[in-house]
Amino acid sequence: MKWALLSVWDKTGIIELARGLIGQKYSIMSSGGTGKALAEAGIPFTEVSRYTGFPEMMDGRVKTLHPKVHGGLLGRRQIDDTVMAKHGINRIDLLGVNLYPFEKMALKHLDLEAMIEYIDVGGPAMIRAAAKNYRDVAVIVDPADYPEIINAVNGSGISADQRLALAKKAFARTAAYDAAISNYLYRLDTPFPSTFTVQFAGGRALRYGENPHQLAAVYGTSGIAGTEPVQGKQMSYNNYLDVHAGAGLLREFEEPAAVIVKHNNPCGVAVDADIVDAYISARDVDPVSAY
Repeated sequence: MKWALLSVWDKTGIIELARGLIGQKYSIMSSGGTGKALAEAGIPFTEVSRYTGFPEMMDGRVKTLHPKVHGGLLGRRQIDDTVMAKHGINRIDLLGVNLYPFEKMALKHLDLEAMIEYIDVGGPAMIRAAAKNYRDVAVIVDPADYPEIINAVNGSGISADQRLALAKKAFARTAAYDAAISNYLYRLDTPFPSTFTVQFAGGRALRYGENPHQLAAVYGTSGIAGTEPVQGKQMSYNNYLDVHAGAGLLREFEEPAAVIVKHNNPCGVAVDADIVDAYISARDVDPVSAY
């Protein structure tokens, strides 16, 4: 028998995922608000507290932090089967979890005591356990991945490559989540914390680095990092530096302005009532460098 444990704050698509799993003979464990949503949709499931033998307690702070849950996620097939059977631990083959919305709530400027309650403990612990054991457990932290998983379980199963990709995404999510909490706490009493953690996404390989023989990539999905060329060759590392320098100089002007940059230095700058005229004037400063 295959088991799936579903425990999500964002319930987008969770009913469809659960139905897809039930259709492929998965048994589902759940609790709290997710369990309520499943019950309202008529989807059968086992309460986590019934499985563990311990009630949910401390206003929900403790519900999945139990050996029967983490043993089911961490247990290695064929290696830990005996000890799992001895302690009545079911194999958990799939974990669907997303976290309390700490980042979103931090934008609402709540006080510290309120924010503390949006720090998820059980969710990250389960995600990390499942991701560590990704060869045997598929861990899903993003509702956007539900359709792919439904297709996989309806077909030949979740592949090894898919499991590893899901594990990477899971560890990236818990890293970003912990970073958000750390940054929030460090900035409570200073605008410049002694420790500040960032995470960049959307890495794309560039044509080359600072020199043609070097590799380079750009990370980011908005602003300069998110720009793509309209025509011509793929941008290089130096091209992005030039755009960054040009944008910084443009911000010095209120009127229509054009800036042309070569090797991180402006080689033509002009203002005019019309942006096209500004561009032509800027280009005429040094048409050789503005190739």
